[in-house]
Amino acid sequence: MLYTRKGDDGKTKTFGCDQRISKSSAIAEALGSLDEINSFLGLCKVKAEKEKLILSGGTYFSKMVHEIQKNLFIIQAEIAGSKMFITDEKIKEIEEIVDAIEKELPPITTFFISGGSEMAVLFDIARTISRRAERRVVGVADEGKIKISDKTSAYLNRLSSFLYALARLSNHKFGITEEGPDYK
Repeated sequence: MLYTRKGDDGKTKTFGCDQRISKSSAIAEALGSLDEINSFLGLCKVKAEKEKLILSGGTYFSKMVHEIQKNLFIIQAEIAGSKMFITDEKIKEIEEIVDAIEKELPPITTFFISGGSEMAVLFDIARTISRRAERRVVGVADEGKIKISDKTSAYLNRLSSFLYALARLSNHKFGITEEGPDYK
């Protein structure tokens, strides 16, 4: 059954917790933001698969994004109160991908105006959604409502770098030159 009627009163239950919380609570907002980035990454994954985008080492963008989606479920479980958490290995993996992407790109000398290829724009939007999710998770932790591991904070911070790198690499793969703002 796809509905239970248990949330009709505006409350929900998190992992391993007997008490119900408001769906407008900071925890529910953090979980919803993580769900939002995970769903949007699904769109990015499908589009990247259609475009057959590949890192120079032979890894498909879609495969990398799928791994990120699985890791976001671990973070959601942690926020919801489970004993699951992101490992150092997962942080190292995302850093290695970003490092590999950077080797394919010209160095960053300025901010870039979002645009170019559709794929780059999708990854830019994903980056901004991931930043919002990060802010929501940090906010709920700062309020003392949950405790998150340092690894989770690090992973969420790396996620936006990963998505920025994919946006830049997408434009690079399509031969599109990035344009910086002129501040005039």
